Amino acid sequence: MANYTAADIKAIRESTGAGMLDVKKALDEANGDSAKAVELIRVKGLKGIAKREGRTASEGLIAVDVRDSEGGQTGTLVELNSETDFVAKNDKFVALGDEAVAAAVESGATEPAELAETPFGEALTNAGATMGEKILVRRIGRVSGEIVTDYMHRTNKDLPPQVGVLVATDKAGAEVARDVAMHIAAYSPQYLTREDVPADIVENERRIAEETARNEGKPEQALPKIVEGRLKGFFKENVLLEQGFAKDPKQTVGKIVEEAGGKVTGFVRFRVGN
Repeated sequence: MANYTAADIKAIRESTGAGMLDVKKALDEANGDSAKAVELIRVKGLKGIAKREGRTASEGLIAVDVRDSEGGQTGTLVELNSETDFVAKNDKFVALGDEAVAAAVESGATEPAELAETPFGEALTNAGATMGEKILVRRIGRVSGEIVTDYMHRTNKDLPPQVGVLVATDKAGAEVARDVAMHIAAYSPQYLTREDVPADIVENERRIAEETARNEGKPEQALPKIVEGRLKGFFKENVLLEQGFAKDPKQTVGKIVEEAGGKVTGFVRFRVGN
């Protein structure tokens, strides 16, 4: 029987993200040689990529990069997924997230497929092989503005950030940008202004509001006012500048920014798996 300890198993699990049984098998095959066991795990992982393709990668992290660019700043978010939270909190996986967002910035990639064509693509493949899980970049988000402020939120203190927000503002708006970013993290708005809501979505909401009012037996003459009221409710729920501000729900986010003399010009919000 190969000679190795529980500490050897723990060290290899932490360095590769592989499962306990896989580590034990590799150590047995390597006669207790940890370096050779890691190599075996990587080789077997490479051979097993096809088996991982059908598995679900719903854990992971959000990585962020904000840097100066022409006309101001540009922020980039990348969602990197794994299958388990055990791998998601692995230092090598966290480092891979930093590599992913750096590669997205350097290449200008806007889609995971584009990122896969860069040298990072090989690093991603190797990471999946070494960690024994399906590892993938799910999406890339980017926003530019005079000032870009980021906010990263940990939903679990033992895991890396699973919610990431970027808010673009003018210089005056930067005064309240972090509070707005925290609000976005909590309230997940879909649009910046009501003008950003696609016309077909507005019309569909209007139709639903009217049909619902009719089914409730509301008077015909009251329908226009009821429909507009419900449509306003839709905007208040989904449009950032019309949402009640998290720290003071009696005021809208738009009012808070306006009082600071600033302007929000864009935002991006990612939550792992959503």
